[in-house]
Amino acid sequence: MSNVKRNRNIDTAFKYVGIFFTLFGIAVLFVFIINILIDGLTRINWEFLTNLPSRRASKAGILTAWTGTAWILALTALIAIPIGVAAGIYLQEYGRKNRIARIIELNIANLAGVPSIIYGLLGLEIFVRLMNLGGSLLAGALTLSLLILPVIIVATREALKAVPNSLREASYGMGATKWQTVWHQVLPAASGGILTGIILALSRAVGETAPLIVIGALAYVPFVADSPLDEFTVLPIQIFNWVSRPQEEFLVNGAAAIIILLLITFVMNGIAVYLRNKWQKKISW
Repeated sequence: MSNVKRNRNIDTAFKYVGIFFTLFGIAVLFVFIINILIDGLTRINWEFLTNLPSRRASKAGILTAWTGTAWILALTALIAIPIGVAAGIYLQEYGRKNRIARIIELNIANLAGVPSIIYGLLGLEIFVRLMNLGGSLLAGALTLSLLILPVIIVATREALKAVPNSLREASYGMGATKWQTVWHQVLPAASGGILTGIILALSRAVGETAPLIVIGALAYVPFVADSPLDEFTVLPIQIFNWVSRPQEEFLVNGAAAIIILLLITFVMNGIAVYLRNKWQKKISW
């Protein structure tokens, strides 16, 4: 009985320790966000969103930064999503379960934890130098695609694993082929998990700075990109450029740009939650 009581006390203590550190982390994050909102909200206006960068803090804007971020996100999604989802489907539904497959799966899982700067060096060698893309939007999107591909592949596989085998067997029993089963039954059932993984991967990409700096993304771009081969900048680089300056006005600009970046991230995650719930309701019907 003494051991049981002691274990219960340990469980209770661990629960409260976990609650304390969770609330502590939330409180620190809340303080940071409030501080950023106080500093940056007064700077956000239409001119801030539509002006080009400038040495005068009062005239500086984020037009090239947020359009560059939009370009990078769109191109990265177009490249990484089809490849990542297709690779996840193949590995889970079609690939043979042997030693080579296990080695591939282990390496994909390990790649998801590789520091982003390594992908930047890889992108510099392959896309910038060998393919002669230079510091273009396309080179940046290809580099970020490499960064988030392991996340999308792992998320797709886990979502497919969660689909009950009884659904596949019922489809085969009705005479469906392997592809018909995957396309019409398994993928719709797993779409919520796949979509969540995709949005989380893109949310990681939107905040990355190191790999883009390595491949040659610029801190100052005096024009709005209109082609995937144009030079570019993104919001994280613009924020870093402003907060590294000693003038108080540029720190305010940096706080305002952080708010815009947070809004983009929150909107993306909100869309993921909405679409996931919508698909889950559709499947339950």
